[in-house]
Amino acid sequence: MPRDLPADRVLTYARRAERLGFDELWVVEDLGFRGGVAQAGAVLAATERITVGIGILPAGARNAAFAAMELATLTQLFPGRVIAGIGHGMPDWMRQAGARPASPLTLLREYTIAVRALLRGEPGPAAGRYVAVEGVVIGEIPAAPPPVVLGVRGPKSIAMAGEVADGLLLAEPCAPPYVADAVSRFAAPSPIVVTYDAAAVADDGRAARDLVRPGLAWIGEPDWAPHLAPLPFAAELARHRAAAASREEFAATLPDEWVRELSLAGTPDEVAERIAARHAAGATSVVLLPAEPDPLDALTRLAGVLPRVSHA
Repeated sequence: MPRDLPADRVLTYARRAERLGFDELWVVEDLGFRGGVAQAGAVLAATERITVGIGILPAGARNAAFAAMELATLTQLFPGRVIAGIGHGMPDWMRQAGARPASPLTLLREYTIAVRALLRGEPGPAAGRYVAVEGVVIGEIPAAPPPVVLGVRGPKSIAMAGEVADGLLLAEPCAPPYVADAVSRFAAPSPIVVTYDAAAVADDGRAARDLVRPGLAWIGEPDWAPHLAPLPFAAELARHRAAAASREEFAATLPDEWVRELSLAGTPDEVAERIAARHAAGATSVVLLPAEPDPLDALTRLAGVLPRVSHA
């Protein structure tokens, strides 16, 4: 669900996604837009079947005990339909909110361990450097705790996630080499691996890929380096970014074959093939971010891919 979708269209979007046959709907929490827990609760209440993922709750923004309480409540009310995504949050936003720790990796480790323990009905673990919920017990817990996936990018964070979480939520772009590299760094077997990618479907594949170009304008920045390093054209892409006068020029002049790899955009058959490639690389859920100006209209076209996709 686009983070800036007008509030009066959120539930319509959710109901339409369910009616069209999508398996999951992921809500986005970004600073200055809309809260993840509130969206998830409303969407779950407005639908009957679809699983709702929260992607992501920044660890620095909420006390671990109260975050666990919110997640437990959602899962009690809507059993088996919640996936909890937790992450560092975007560094600049966390600094603006006064919630950026000196060691984000330490915070996320402590936070994930504490939240998962509390969701199991166990007392909060011993206090750490950042998280102090020792002895806290949530009396109202779901019969089965929701899966907890970590929205992280880099090798160290992914390796840590393999020690403390159920899986990964990988931000866009998620080309198959990046997915495979991330899965190889996740220590535990059979992880949940959720991928995000800008998406557009049209009879004219190149026209669809042109729609996702603005969403790729940022990928030359340092934060996206882990996504790009495993790509066979990583060095060429870096040179292309260095030569571009602006982000907009960089995105507008990307070769079409690179856009094809870095998105889920094209004809229905082309997009189905790229979804299959992500599943083959280890993704268990492939999430499509509508790139068209009207996301509600885009849902119908994106759903045209579903009959061509065999579910993992």
